[in-house]
Amino acid sequence: MTNETMRLQLPLLQPAQAQKHVTVNEALMRLDGLTNAVLESTVVASPPAAVIDGQCWWVPQGATGAWSGKGGRIAVGSNGGWVYVAPARGMRAFVADRGVEAIFDGQGWFMGAASFGPMGSGLSFGMAEGEVTVATGASFNTGIAIPAGSMVIGAVARVTQALTGTLATWRLGTADSTNRFGQGLGKGAGSWARGMLGAPMTYYDSANLLMTGEGGGFTGGKVKLAVHWLQLRLPD
Repeated sequence: MTNETMRLQLPLLQPAQAQKHVTVNEALMRLDGLTNAVLESTVVASPPAAVIDGQCWWVPQGATGAWSGKGGRIAVGSNGGWVYVAPARGMRAFVADRGVEAIFDGQGWFMGAASFGPMGSGLSFGMAEGEVTVATGASFNTGIAIPAGSMVIGAVARVTQALTGTLATWRLGTADSTNRFGQGLGKGAGSWARGMLGAPMTYYDSANLLMTGEGGGFTGGKVKLAVHWLQLRLPD
């Protein structure tokens, strides 16, 4: 007789076991964390100061504190401490700080996975987003990057603090086409752009989203931006 289940390592009751509620409660805590799993992050190397029951984190190699020596496992918050589960190949989870679903490939998490073949190839959805404070100038490099080898679907924006300066409107794009994702965009708070491309475009080199003033330059403001793409994963 084994002491735990094969897939989720849920502890099993043993014959004539005392304090059965301890084993049952631990199994329920693991199920609570791993069912429809949400990983807060896959890169944070130290545990949060406050442990929240059911909250899950992927523990990277070299983790510190209570996670030391637990690299490669999922840490599930439980009664002020942690229980650890080793994921199986093919397990899915939503990675909160990346905003995408991921599949465990046996070594790490394949971010944004839409498909995952037996030999390791696959198709993934990706995105990068952030809120930027616009600097003074005729154009502004947002620092939000499209990675090399990405087929871009489009980019979106929302002004969260009115854009100031001499500009009348602005455009969103990249260095090779400053209006690829929109032009004549409003500068008031709440103005937005939904720059979906009529035909997806592949970026073979990385590129940053650029904001360019029309009729003048920027002096300030804040904008939330996101860019969305597809990528191909090579076989193992």
